Amino acid sequence: MNRIDRLNAILIQLQSKRIIKAQEIADRFDISLRTVYRDIRALEESGVPIGAEAGIGYFLQENYNLPPVMFTNDEASALLFGEKLIEKMSDKKMRSDFCSALYKVKAILKPHEKDYLEKLQDRVAVYNFHSMGDDFNQLYLNEIQQALVNKQILNINYESRHAEEPAWRKVEAIGLCNYSSRWHLFAWCQLREDYRDFRLDRILELQLTPENFKGKKHLTISEYLAKVTNVSSDANISLLIPKKRMKFISESQYWYGYLGEEDLGDELRVFFSNSELKGFAAWVLQTGCYAQVEYPDELKNHINKLIDEILRVYPRR
Repeated sequence: MNRIDRLNAILIQLQSKRIIKAQEIADRFDISLRTVYRDIRALEESGVPIGAEAGIGYFLQENYNLPPVMFTNDEASALLFGEKLIEKMSDKKMRSDFCSALYKVKAILKPHEKDYLEKLQDRVAVYNFHSMGDDFNQLYLNEIQQALVNKQILNINYESRHAEEPAWRKVEAIGLCNYSSRWHLFAWCQLREDYRDFRLDRILELQLTPENFKGKKHLTISEYLAKVTNVSSDANISLLIPKKRMKFISESQYWYGYLGEEDLGDELRVFFSNSELKGFAAWVLQTGCYAQVEYPDELKNHINKLIDEILRVYPRR
């Protein structure tokens, strides 16, 4: 990117937030802070009224109006991809809000950009079969975002996977995260007095309460993930897995306490640290007959019990 294009991009970036830190600009364009300072000075010399707060960042004066934003074909198609993803990875309210916003954006596109999107519209698709059910029409994404910004306590009626009946809980939201094609709420649960991961499609009802937890220090999303994925350095599980089979578990192994592996030729000895052996046994069964448990014997017993249950439902003929 040449300097003229970068200056224009910085000007647009300054319009995107109330205050932009110099480091944000440096990270986006992979330039030094010294270069950022020079670029900001060049924009100021060209007549752009940029304000600065020492130690905080830069901002545009409120009375300064930028000309309409122009999009490249690549940027316009990125909007289409965003629309397709939102359609399958959010709830009814979020889809409606995004669609409304996108209409406003499309209104300022040039004719050839609109034609470009029109031709792509039916040629790009996202399939997320989890989102087909009614549970995904109400995920409370907007309410949770409001709670995150205002630090409001949420009252949720939650249907836990292990509990027979749903239960009301008061939670202090710390973040939203989408993984395994589902939205999750990370929050401090007042009932359990600990951090918990709540799947949004299991929230039957949600209420924004007038209570807040401002001033209370909570984990960030990255800190929470580091906490829940932190495992002991001592392996308590060993599996023998053919090398050609490893690719099928590579994406999920870290959620189950993967520590490392030992090369044995055609197969690998794979080490894990996981105290939930029953859940781990169910995951091992997903590999079919390819993963062989070396130890512990307790894990083998859990697997045998699961196999017995399967045979009880599907007896041999």
